[in-house]
Amino acid sequence: MARFDTRAKDIRNLPGFGLTAALAVAFLYAPILFLVLYSFNAGRSISRLDGVSLRWYTQVFANEEIGGAALNSLVLALIAASLATVMATAAALAMVRMKVRRKAAAYAVLNFPLMVPEIVTAIATLIFFSSLGIGLGFPALVIAHTTFCIPFAYLPIAARLTSMDPGLEVAASDLYARPWRRFRLITLPLLAPGLISGWLLAFIVSLDDFIISSMLSGPGSTTLPVHIYSMLRLGITPEVNAVSSLMVLASALVVIASGLIARNQS
Repeated sequence: MARFDTRAKDIRNLPGFGLTAALAVAFLYAPILFLVLYSFNAGRSISRLDGVSLRWYTQVFANEEIGGAALNSLVLALIAASLATVMATAAALAMVRMKVRRKAAAYAVLNFPLMVPEIVTAIATLIFFSSLGIGLGFPALVIAHTTFCIPFAYLPIAARLTSMDPGLEVAASDLYARPWRRFRLITLPLLAPGLISGWLLAFIVSLDDFIISSMLSGPGSTTLPVHIYSMLRLGITPEVNAVSSLMVLASALVVIASGLIARNQS
Protein backbone atom coordinates (compact mmCIF):
# COMPACT_ATOMS: atom_id res chain seq x y z
CA MET A 1 0.00 0.00 0.00
CA ALA A 2 1.45 3.33 -1.08
CA ARG A 3 2.15 5.82 1.68
CA PHE A 4 0.33 9.12 1.49
CA ASP A 5 2.76 12.02 1.24
CA THR A 6 1.31 14.85 3.32
CA ARG A 7 4.11 17.21 2.28
CA ALA A 8 2.85 17.12 -1.31
CA LYS A 9 -0.49 18.53 -0.12
CA ASP A 10 1.06 21.27 2.03
CA ILE A 11 0.37 24.65 0.43
CA ARG A 12 3.72 25.92 1.69
CA ASN A 13 5.47 23.56 -0.71
CA LEU A 14 3.80 25.03 -3.79
CA PRO A 15 6.17 26.88 -6.18
CA GLY A 16 6.22 30.60 -5.49
CA PHE A 17 4.27 30.40 -2.24
CA GLY A 18 7.06 31.96 -0.15
CA LEU A 19 7.49 34.91 -2.52
CA THR A 20 3.74 35.48 -2.76
CA ALA A 21 3.36 35.38 1.02
CA ALA A 22 6.27 37.81 1.48
CA LEU A 23 4.78 40.27 -1.04
CA ALA A 24 1.38 40.04 0.62
CA VAL A 25 2.85 40.74 4.06
CA ALA A 26 4.88 43.64 2.67
CA PHE A 27 1.80 45.10 0.99
CA LEU A 28 -0.17 44.89 4.24
CA TYR A 29 2.44 46.17 6.67
CA ALA A 30 4.63 48.55 4.65
CA PRO A 31 2.15 51.45 5.03
CA ILE A 32 2.11 50.94 8.79
CA LEU A 33 5.91 50.93 8.91
CA PHE A 34 6.02 54.21 6.95
CA LEU A 35 3.41 55.71 9.30
CA VAL A 36 5.51 54.81 12.34
CA LEU A 37 8.70 56.03 10.65
CA TYR A 38 7.32 59.47 9.80
CA SER A 39 5.82 59.86 13.28
CA PHE A 40 9.42 60.44 14.41
CA ASN A 41 10.04 63.09 11.76
CA ALA A 42 11.50 66.32 13.13
CA GLY A 43 9.70 68.38 10.48
CA ARG A 44 6.08 68.63 9.38
CA SER A 45 6.58 66.83 6.08
CA ILE A 46 4.98 63.41 5.63
CA SER A 47 7.08 62.57 2.59
CA ARG A 48 10.56 63.73 3.59
CA LEU A 49 12.52 62.96 6.74
CA ASP A 50 14.08 66.05 8.32
CA GLY A 51 15.62 64.27 11.27
CA VAL A 52 14.49 62.14 14.19
CA SER A 53 12.50 63.67 17.02
CA LEU A 54 9.85 62.86 19.65
CA ARG A 55 8.27 66.26 19.05
CA TRP A 56 4.97 64.92 17.76
CA TYR A 57 4.57 62.38 20.53
CA THR A 58 5.08 65.19 23.05
CA GLN A 59 2.34 67.18 21.34
CA VAL A 60 0.02 64.17 21.36
CA PHE A 61 0.38 63.68 25.13
CA ALA A 62 -0.08 67.42 25.68
CA ASN A 63 -3.22 67.62 23.53
CA GLU A 64 -6.29 67.69 25.81
CA GLU A 65 -8.72 66.78 23.02
CA ILE A 66 -6.74 63.66 22.13
CA GLY A 67 -6.46 62.80 25.83
CA GLY A 68 -10.22 63.15 26.32
CA ALA A 69 -10.99 61.02 23.27
CA ALA A 70 -8.47 58.39 24.39
CA LEU A 71 -10.05 58.29 27.86
CA ASN A 72 -13.50 57.84 26.32
CA SER A 73 -12.18 54.95 24.21
CA LEU A 74 -10.49 53.27 27.17
CA VAL A 75 -13.52 53.53 29.46
CA LEU A 76 -15.84 52.37 26.69
CA ALA A 77 -13.59 49.42 25.82
CA LEU A 78 -13.27 48.40 29.49
CA ILE A 79 -17.04 48.42 30.05
CA ALA A 80 -17.96 46.82 26.73
CA ALA A 81 -15.30 44.09 26.97
CA SER A 82 -16.32 43.22 30.54
CA LEU A 83 -20.03 43.03 29.74
CA ALA A 84 -19.38 41.11 26.53
CA THR A 85 -17.17 38.60 28.35
CA VAL A 86 -19.84 37.94 30.99
CA MET A 87 -22.50 37.39 28.32
CA ALA A 88 -20.16 35.31 26.17
CA THR A 89 -19.29 33.11 29.16
CA ALA A 90 -22.96 32.46 29.86
CA ALA A 91 -23.53 31.66 26.18
CA ALA A 92 -20.52 29.33 26.05
CA LEU A 93 -21.64 27.45 29.17
CA ALA A 94 -25.09 27.00 27.66
CA MET A 95 -23.81 25.93 24.24
CA VAL A 96 -21.08 23.55 25.47
CA ARG A 97 -22.37 22.21 28.77
CA MET A 98 -26.13 22.13 28.20
CA LYS A 99 -28.40 20.57 25.62
CA VAL A 100 -29.51 23.48 23.46
CA ARG A 101 -32.24 22.94 20.90
CA ARG A 102 -31.29 24.08 17.41
CA LYS A 103 -27.71 24.67 18.43
CA ALA A 104 -26.66 25.52 14.87
CA ALA A 105 -29.18 28.36 14.74
CA ALA A 106 -28.08 29.63 18.15
CA TYR A 107 -24.44 29.53 17.06
CA ALA A 108 -25.31 31.50 13.92
CA VAL A 109 -27.09 34.15 15.98
CA LEU A 110 -24.09 34.45 18.33
CA ASN A 111 -21.71 34.98 15.43
CA PHE A 112 -24.05 37.16 13.39
CA PRO A 113 -22.05 40.38 14.05
CA LEU A 114 -18.99 38.70 12.50
CA MET A 115 -20.82 37.89 9.27
CA VAL A 116 -22.69 41.15 8.69
CA PRO A 117 -20.71 44.14 7.36
CA GLU A 118 -20.03 46.56 10.19
CA ILE A 119 -21.54 49.51 8.31
CA VAL A 120 -24.82 47.60 8.08
CA THR A 121 -24.71 46.86 11.81
CA ALA A 122 -23.99 50.52 12.57
CA ILE A 123 -26.85 51.84 10.43
CA ALA A 124 -29.30 49.24 11.76
CA THR A 125 -28.29 50.06 15.34
CA LEU A 126 -28.72 53.78 14.71
CA ILE A 127 -32.20 53.28 13.26
CA PHE A 128 -33.16 50.92 16.10
CA PHE A 129 -32.00 53.35 18.79
CA SER A 130 -33.79 56.23 17.07
CA SER A 131 -37.05 54.26 17.00
CA LEU A 132 -36.72 53.57 20.73
CA GLY A 133 -35.88 57.17 21.53
CA ILE A 134 -32.35 56.36 22.70
CA GLY A 135 -30.15 59.36 22.00
CA LEU A 136 -26.61 59.34 20.71
CA GLY A 137 -23.84 59.28 23.27
CA PHE A 138 -21.95 57.07 25.67
CA PRO A 139 -24.84 54.76 26.75
CA ALA A 140 -25.65 53.98 23.11
CA LEU A 141 -21.98 53.27 22.44
CA VAL A 142 -21.79 50.88 25.40
CA ILE A 143 -24.82 48.89 24.22
CA ALA A 144 -23.63 48.73 20.60
CA HIS A 145 -20.00 47.88 21.43
CA THR A 146 -21.03 45.21 23.93
CA THR A 147 -23.29 43.52 21.38
CA PHE A 148 -20.65 43.70 18.66
CA CYS A 149 -17.88 42.32 20.92
CA ILE A 150 -19.78 39.26 22.22
CA PRO A 151 -18.71 36.87 19.40
CA PHE A 152 -15.06 37.94 19.73
CA ALA A 153 -15.14 37.03 23.43
CA TYR A 154 -17.24 33.90 22.85
CA LEU A 155 -14.88 32.07 20.48
CA PRO A 156 -11.83 31.66 22.80
CA ILE A 157 -14.06 31.03 25.82
CA ALA A 158 -16.01 28.30 24.04
CA ALA A 159 -12.78 26.78 22.70
CA ARG A 160 -11.31 26.62 26.21
CA LEU A 161 -14.53 25.19 27.67
CA THR A 162 -14.64 22.49 25.00
CA SER A 163 -11.10 21.36 25.88
CA MET A 164 -11.86 21.12 29.61
CA ASP A 165 -12.59 17.76 31.20
CA PRO A 166 -16.23 17.76 32.40
CA GLY A 167 -15.37 14.85 34.70
CA LEU A 168 -13.82 17.31 37.17
CA GLU A 169 -17.14 19.06 37.63
CA VAL A 170 -18.91 15.71 37.94
CA ALA A 171 -16.44 14.67 40.62
CA ALA A 172 -17.09 17.89 42.53
CA SER A 173 -20.80 17.26 42.27
CA ASP A 174 -20.32 13.76 43.68
CA LEU A 175 -18.57 15.41 46.64
CA TYR A 176 -21.74 17.46 47.26
CA ALA A 177 -20.37 20.75 45.95
CA ARG A 178 -23.15 23.15 45.08
CA PRO A 179 -23.35 24.49 41.49
CA TRP A 180 -21.95 27.93 42.37
CA ARG A 181 -19.13 26.39 44.40
CA ARG A 182 -18.27 24.04 41.53
CA PHE A 183 -18.19 26.97 39.14
CA ARG A 184 -16.11 29.17 41.46
CA LEU A 185 -13.53 26.57 42.51
CA ILE A 186 -13.21 24.39 39.39
CA THR A 187 -14.79 25.78 36.23
CA LEU A 188 -13.74 29.39 36.63
CA PRO A 189 -10.02 28.77 37.36
CA LEU A 190 -9.74 26.33 34.45
CA LEU A 191 -11.65 28.72 32.20
CA ALA A 192 -9.53 31.75 33.19
CA PRO A 193 -7.13 31.66 30.18
CA GLY A 194 -10.07 31.65 27.78
CA LEU A 195 -11.77 34.44 29.71
CA ILE A 196 -8.65 36.62 29.62
CA SER A 197 -8.04 35.93 25.94
CA GLY A 198 -11.68 36.67 25.06
CA TRP A 199 -11.69 39.85 27.15
CA LEU A 200 -8.53 41.12 25.48
CA LEU A 201 -9.94 40.49 22.00
CA ALA A 202 -13.21 42.23 22.88
CA PHE A 203 -11.26 45.11 24.43
CA ILE A 204 -9.12 45.77 21.36
CA VAL A 205 -12.08 45.40 18.97
CA SER A 206 -13.98 48.04 20.96
CA LEU A 207 -10.93 50.28 21.29
CA ASP A 208 -10.21 50.26 17.55
CA ASP A 209 -13.79 50.49 16.30
CA PHE A 210 -14.56 53.46 14.07
CA ILE A 211 -17.72 52.81 12.04
CA ILE A 212 -20.12 52.10 14.91
CA SER A 213 -18.53 54.81 17.05
CA SER A 214 -18.84 57.41 14.30
CA MET A 215 -22.55 56.65 13.94
CA LEU A 216 -23.46 56.66 17.64
CA SER A 217 -21.04 59.04 19.35
CA GLY A 218 -22.43 62.34 20.56
CA PRO A 219 -21.03 65.50 22.13
CA GLY A 220 -18.53 64.58 24.82
CA SER A 221 -18.40 60.91 23.84
CA THR A 222 -16.06 61.09 20.84
CA THR A 223 -13.72 58.11 20.74
CA LEU A 224 -10.09 58.21 19.66
CA PRO A 225 -10.58 56.65 16.18
CA VAL A 226 -13.35 59.17 15.45
CA HIS A 227 -11.15 62.01 16.68
CA ILE A 228 -8.27 60.84 14.47
CA TYR A 229 -10.63 60.89 11.48
CA SER A 230 -11.65 64.44 12.31
CA MET A 231 -7.95 65.40 12.45
CA LEU A 232 -7.45 63.98 8.95
CA ARG A 233 -9.90 66.53 7.56
CA LEU A 234 -7.27 69.17 8.22
CA GLY A 235 -4.61 67.13 6.43
CA ILE A 236 -2.24 64.36 7.39
CA THR A 237 0.39 65.59 9.83
CA PRO A 238 3.11 63.84 11.87
CA GLU A 239 0.85 64.35 14.89
CA VAL A 240 -1.74 62.08 13.27
CA ASN A 241 1.05 59.60 12.53
CA ALA A 242 2.14 59.69 16.18
CA VAL A 243 -1.29 59.03 17.70
CA SER A 244 -1.97 56.35 15.06
CA SER A 245 1.35 54.69 15.87
CA LEU A 246 0.41 54.58 19.55
CA MET A 247 -2.88 52.88 18.66
CA VAL A 248 -1.04 50.36 16.47
CA LEU A 249 1.34 49.62 19.35
CA ALA A 250 -1.51 49.16 21.83
CA SER A 251 -3.41 46.89 19.43
CA ALA A 252 -0.33 44.81 18.68
CA LEU A 253 0.47 44.31 22.37
CA VAL A 254 -3.08 43.25 23.21
CA VAL A 255 -3.34 40.86 20.24
CA ILE A 256 0.06 39.31 21.05
CA ALA A 257 -0.93 38.87 24.69
CA SER A 258 -4.24 37.28 23.70
CA GLY A 259 -2.46 34.93 21.27
CA LEU A 260 0.11 33.87 23.86
CA ILE A 261 -2.59 33.18 26.43
CA ALA A 262 -4.62 31.17 23.94
CA ARG A 263 -1.51 29.25 22.89
CA ASN A 264 -0.54 28.34 26.45
CA GLN A 265 -4.02 27.44 27.66
CA SER A 266 -3.92 23.93 26.24
